[in-house]
Amino acid sequence: MPHGVIEQIPRFLTWYNAAFLLRAASFTLALSAVGSVVGILAGGAIAVLRRTRGWALAPLRGLGTLYVELFRRIPFLVTLLLVFYATQLGGYDMPLFAIGAIAVSLISTAYLAEIVRAGLASVHPNQWHSAAVANFSFMQTLRLVVIPQAWSVVLPPAFGFFIMFLKDTALASQVGVVELTYAGKTLNNRGFAPVLTFGAVLLLYFAMSYPLTLLGRRLEVLVARPRHR
Repeated sequence: MPHGVIEQIPRFLTWYNAAFLLRAASFTLALSAVGSVVGILAGGAIAVLRRTRGWALAPLRGLGTLYVELFRRIPFLVTLLLVFYATQLGGYDMPLFAIGAIAVSLISTAYLAEIVRAGLASVHPNQWHSAAVANFSFMQTLRLVVIPQAWSVVLPPAFGFFIMFLKDTALASQVGVVELTYAGKTLNNRGFAPVLTFGAVLLLYFAMSYPLTLLGRRLEVLVARPRHR
C-alpha cells in the first residue's frame, strides 16, 4: 500500500490537479466569505433589533427571536437540503453555488446574531443609562458607547465561528457545489489514494483557516489594548 501511494505521487502532483484543488478552495473561501459578511451584517441588525423597546417593533423583535432560535437548532445539512429542494419546487433554476450561499447565509445570520446580542448584553446597563442621561439617541448610544465596548466580547467567538464555518461549508458538496471536499472526493474517485487526495485537502483547509486565526488574535489584541490602558 505505501509503495502504491508513492508511485501515484508524480501523477497526483500535476498542474491540472493543483488548479482543480485551488479553484475548489476558492469556492470554499467564497462561500465562507459570503456567509460571514451576510451573517455579521444581518445578524448584527437582528441583535440590535432585539435590544429595542416599544410596541411598534415588538412583532419584528418576535420574528427576529424566532428566526435565531429556529435556525440555530436546524443542522446545516438540513438547511442546505431545504433550500435546494425549495428552489427546485419553486421552479427556480439557480446555480448550485447560489443555493449554497443562501444556506450558509441563513445559518451564519442566526449564529452571529446571538454572538452580537451577547456582546451587546455584556455592556453594563449603567452605560446605557448614562448615554440616555446625556441625551444620546439609540443609534448614538450603540455607535459611541456600546459597540466599542462590546467588540472585545464579540470578536473571539465570532472568529471561532468563522473558522468552524470555513470547515462546515464542506457539506455544500452534498448538493453538488464543487468546493474543496467535493474536489477531494472527485480525485479519489479518479483512482488516487485517499491519503493523497484528502491529505491535500487537509493542507489547504489549514492554509485557509490558520491565517484567519492569526488575524482574529491580532484584532483581539488591538481591541483590548485601549481597555487595558
